[in-house]
Amino acid sequence: MNHKKCLAEDIWSQQGVFEAIGPEDVATLIYTSGTGGTPKGVMLTHRNLLHQINNLWEIVPAVPGDRFLSMLPPWHAYERSTEYFIFTHGIQQVYTTVKHLKADLQHHQPHYIISVPLVYETLYSSIQRQISASSPARETVALALIKISLLFMEAKKIYEGTVLSNSPVKPSFIFYMFNYLRARIVAALLWPLHNLAKMLVYKKIHSSIGISKAGISGGGSLPMHVDKFFEAIGIKVQNGYGLTETSPVVAARRPFCNVLGTVGHPIKHTEIKIVDIETGEVLPDGSKGIVKIKGLPVMKGYYKNPSATNKALDLEGWFNTGDIGWIAPHHATGPSRKCGGMLVLEGRAKDTIVLTTGENVEPAELEEAASRSSLIDQIMVIGQDRRRLGAIIVPNNDEVVAAAKRKYSLDGNNGLAKDTVMSLLYAELKTWMAGCSFQIGPILVVDEPFTIDNGLMTPTMKIRRDKVAAKYQSEIEALYN
Repeated sequence: MNHKKCLAEDIWSQQGVFEAIGPEDVATLIYTSGTGGTPKGVMLTHRNLLHQINNLWEIVPAVPGDRFLSMLPPWHAYERSTEYFIFTHGIQQVYTTVKHLKADLQHHQPHYIISVPLVYETLYSSIQRQISASSPARETVALALIKISLLFMEAKKIYEGTVLSNSPVKPSFIFYMFNYLRARIVAALLWPLHNLAKMLVYKKIHSSIGISKAGISGGGSLPMHVDKFFEAIGIKVQNGYGLTETSPVVAARRPFCNVLGTVGHPIKHTEIKIVDIETGEVLPDGSKGIVKIKGLPVMKGYYKNPSATNKALDLEGWFNTGDIGWIAPHHATGPSRKCGGMLVLEGRAKDTIVLTTGENVEPAELEEAASRSSLIDQIMVIGQDRRRLGAIIVPNNDEVVAAAKRKYSLDGNNGLAKDTVMSLLYAELKTWMAGCSFQIGPILVVDEPFTIDNGLMTPTMKIRRDKVAAKYQSEIEALYN
């Protein structure tokens, strides 16, 4: 364009060349990756994004000069809102990948790490492997001290009022005082050993991981055993909740009240309610149902898709997340007094597996329990319209070989027989899922991991159940037949 010609024709003053941007104008289109279905273009407005910038500090009270380490793609809603927040607060941003995560943690020593639950699970598994690789005496001492720290933290929760409960009934004063005093005594007895563990074990873990303030987890629920472990060793992990359609953050655990098992309170200018899956009736606190969200973070709608928009947003502006959860009841006193109003997630409504027996199964709970095994890298529970549950498992081959050598006194590194692998995996499932309501029947062992590159995981590292089921359709049929 000729600059002089533009000036001569006064083209810049013509109406329509420059148009004022309003808060409700679309700032960006982000297509949902989703765990199933066709991607939809989410219209996020300037108001949506500004809401994130203005309200995330309550969750992450970072100061200029703090270093953030992140590994999500920059076009992802979670990463984008985080970056907007970071760059408007004078914070340093360091990018990494799964491959370089461990080295970058040690090199950059970040104050915060922004990532998804799978990364914290990976760090947890890495620490467990380091402990297992030490001498038998060191391993025994380390595991014993970790167990003591876990007991110490459980006792603290009772007298600090952070015991998560969905019961609306307040415990009797006498019963609570008895538990309160007992918890105080237990904590006092365990405190010296917990501090010893800090010096002998946790100090080394901290130096290798390098997270000095907190890990921020989003994009899915953090497995409880991982959550408890990091709390026990003194690394704060704050779990949050959000979707692309909500810009994305709508709730998160605060630094001063980091209640495990929850995704915290809603952030400012955000409402959350739980409704009955069938009737849509609003449910009382403590009752499980569909999570609905309303407020400034909620999208304008889906781009050129009014049908999908009307399904997701009702006339009052409530967005149907499709997630199942409940809100912790409020108690003025007692062991749960600080948990009131916090959101707890229990899976996706559309992930629910309905067996031919009529029973409904939430696979997330079972997968979380099974994934605690060091022999299992990834697992997806299956069984829709079947008589019993099954699972597709990606084993950790190194751990399977090591377990086989220990159990069967095998020598060399020759490939293991299929029956041996299956036997070991079934034993692990039986051990780790002993407390679950449902058990796994037939299993399909696959070598190819679920990854973003092969299309079997979303960018936030959640398994695309429909894609995995489609890929192994014939094997699943053979498994049940």
